[in-house]
Formats: sequence, C-alpha cells, structure tokens
Amino acid sequence: MSASPSPSTRAAATSWVVSLGDSFISGEAGRWSGNSNESGSGYARTDRAWDPDAGASDPHRVYGPSYDSGCNRSDVAEVQSLTLDVHRLNLACSGATSTAVLLPEHGGKPFKGEPSQAGQLQKAVTGHPVRAVVVSIGGNDLGFSDIITACASNFVKPFGGSPCTPTASQQVAERLPDVRQAAVSTLADVKTALARAGHPAGSYRLVLQSYPSPLPDAARLRYPGEKYDRLTSGGCPFFDKDLTWAHDDLVPRISTTLAGAAREAGAEFLDLSRSFEGREVCSTTTRQADLAHPPSGATSEWIRFVTSGAGQGQQQESLHPNSYGQQALGTCLTLQLQQPAGDHRCTNTPGRGPGAMRLGPVT
Repeated sequence: MSASPSPSTRAAATSWVVSLGDSFISGEAGRWSGNSNESGSGYARTDRAWDPDAGASDPHRVYGPSYDSGCNRSDVAEVQSLTLDVHRLNLACSGATSTAVLLPEHGGKPFKGEPSQAGQLQKAVTGHPVRAVVVSIGGNDLGFSDIITACASNFVKPFGGSPCTPTASQQVAERLPDVRQAAVSTLADVKTALARAGHPAGSYRLVLQSYPSPLPDAARLRYPGEKYDRLTSGGCPFFDKDLTWAHDDLVPRISTTLAGAAREAGAEFLDLSRSFEGREVCSTTTRQADLAHPPSGATSEWIRFVTSGAGQGQQQESLHPNSYGQQALGTCLTLQLQQPAGDHRCTNTPGRGPGAMRLGPVT
C-alpha cells in the first residue's frame, strides 16, 4: 500500500482560484452585515469593523491594507467566500475599469498604485496550478456609478427633480457596444497572461460574471409614494420610474452584453442579474436591523444602502453587495465551479440565507 501524500505535498498541489476586476468582486461594502439607521452597538451590529472593546470602528479589520488604497478587498469577498479546497487570490480593486486589468502593451495602466491586474496574475500563478479565474468587469466602463448617482441627485433636488431614465437609457445604449469590446479585450489579456505563466487554454476555467440588481422594481419597494423617507430611512432615493428601469431594463441589458462578450472570448458566463431578487436595498421582503432585530442573512438586505459618506461608512460602498451578498456570490461561484464548464444563472432561495443559492440554466 502506497503512503498518502504529505500535507506539504497536498498543499503544493492545491489549485488556485483568482478574482480580477472591479468593486463587485473586490469586496466593496463587505464591512456591513445588512443596514441599520441605529448608531448604537456598531449600527445595531451591522458594522463588522466595529471594535466593542475600543468603542470605535476600524475598516482595516475587514479590508486589511487595501483600505488605504481604496481597493477595499474584504475578508468575505466572493473568492474568499468559496467553499472549495483551493488557494484564493483576490486581485480586483474597487473602481477598476478594463484598463486596470489589461496588459500594459494593450493599454493597461496602473490603478490606485497597483500594476495591471493581468500582469499581477501572470506573476502570481507562475509555477502554481490554476483551477479558475473569475472576472467582473464592465460596470465602470459603462459609468454605472455616475448614472446611478445622477438618478439619485434628481430625486433629492428640492425643486424640479424628474426621473433620469430618458437620459440615462440613451447613454447606456450608446455605451454598451464599447463595454462588450472592453470585456472581450480583458478576457483575451487574461488568457495571454495565463499562457505566459505556463497555463494553456483548457487547463483552467475562465468565468465572466454579470452584476446583481441592487434595487427592486417600484412595486416591491418598502417606501411607497416617492417621499423623502426613501432617502432618510431607506437609503434608496430614486423615483419609481428609475427603480423599475434599473431593475427591469438596465441590469438585464448589462448582463446580456456581458454574456455576448463571454461567448466571443470563449469564456464561461455566470449570470448574477437576479441573484439578489427580494434581497435588494429597500425591498419589501427585507428589513433593516435594529437593537431588537439583529442582522440576519435570511431577513436583512444584501446590498449596502446609499450613504453620503458623512455618516456611517464610505460613499463608495453604496449599492454594493454587503457581507451577506458577498457570501451569496461566493456560493454562486462555488456551485459554478462544481459543475462542468458552461453558462449558468444563480438565484437565491426566498427566506433563506447566502448558503442557499441555486444554479440553473441561463434563460
């Protein structure tokens, strides 16, 4: 009978899963477990960076040194939340566009003091087996944050505010072809970096994922009537028309665009567009935490509510998956990598936590 491999041999053979791209995969907003407007006990125990002994919050407890650069790679980011026997490496950075990932010879540029993510990938996995590389890109190339900010600004205008949809929908239509090409080019450079590191096509999984909707349609909002409680209480300051457009049109169109990019580039596609259905910020099927109702993955929102940055947390954390959302996305990626290579859609199980995600065919 042959001896079992030693722990060091097994560790050396353990493959890597690497995440590249933007804030939705870097772990932005992972500091928060749900949302709360109560300041006591670390915002009703939603602030994972809160140190009860010190009576203060330190975001480094969640984001580590990446907080100083603003990349905000959280300890529960998607790749960190995998339940697979793999090495995990998160090279993604909040705010990144495709140029932060591309190789320098193809227009890649340093971002927040860090070199090309594809270049970092090449160095990191040289001499190591790679199981998968997962990429989240396109939202910042589209200008998603600026579009949503403009929509929120229209809502909070004292006078003359109106839905942003007519203008924003035209901007999106004009920009989506470039978003698709940016994603295709990004995936091509990821393949090049892996080939240079000794990993030929077919020896690893390459997954491009889309984005979960951060907002419900207007019919499922906890705050009816387009009143200021959407801003002051809910953190979802948007007109009904804009909510429904973002949920029913914007997010699906981005997903369709990225699915096309994945096909063109020869990558798998993971559709996350409906993964947070019923768990969005201000959704009727969720509740904010308070001192009597602690945060819970089964009842809390999975998206960080809109914040100005003057109070709790950073403005850049707004409308990103919080710790529950990131754990849910980690479950989605786990399920994807447990299946044979292919395109899938990930959805949640109503009334249950991040571990109860489901994978099905893309429809």
